[in-house]
Amino acid sequence: MKKSLIVYILVGMCFLGGSVRSYAQTNKGSFNHIALSVYDLQKSASFYREVLQLDTLPEPFKIGKHVWLEIAPGFSLHLVADATELKEHSRNTHICFSVASMDEFVDRLGEFGIVYYNVQTEPGKVGTRVDGVKQLYIQDPDGYWIEVNDEKR
Repeated sequence: MKKSLIVYILVGMCFLGGSVRSYAQTNKGSFNHIALSVYDLQKSASFYREVLQLDTLPEPFKIGKHVWLEIAPGFSLHLVADATELKEHSRNTHICFSVASMDEFVDRLGEFGIVYYNVQTEPGKVGTRVDGVKQLYIQDPDGYWIEVNDEKR
């Protein structure tokens, strides 16, 4: 009788463990958006639309304090007009976008007069990572750092 009970308990634990694992895998969270506090909403929105060529998304609040931009299907960047001053930001805290052509992107930066840097912070230089991916860093109007690379996924 004890052996049967132990076997039933072990079998039950196996089924329960399988369903808990399955639930955890299918119901884990997913990335949705990133929000940046900005000083001048229109200037920041123009930067992300024109330089990074992000498309505007409808935003539900309609109070003039937000601009939502699509950064990838199902993912968005929310610009929120609530910064009271411009601050310095560490380059280690950055967002990253990949482009099809680094040369074309560098040309676009030139059109807008935007300075770019390699990882050593040398202005006007594109770096190459050890895996061969070209990368550069720029700053948006609020000083947030943005990495741009040509990684193919």
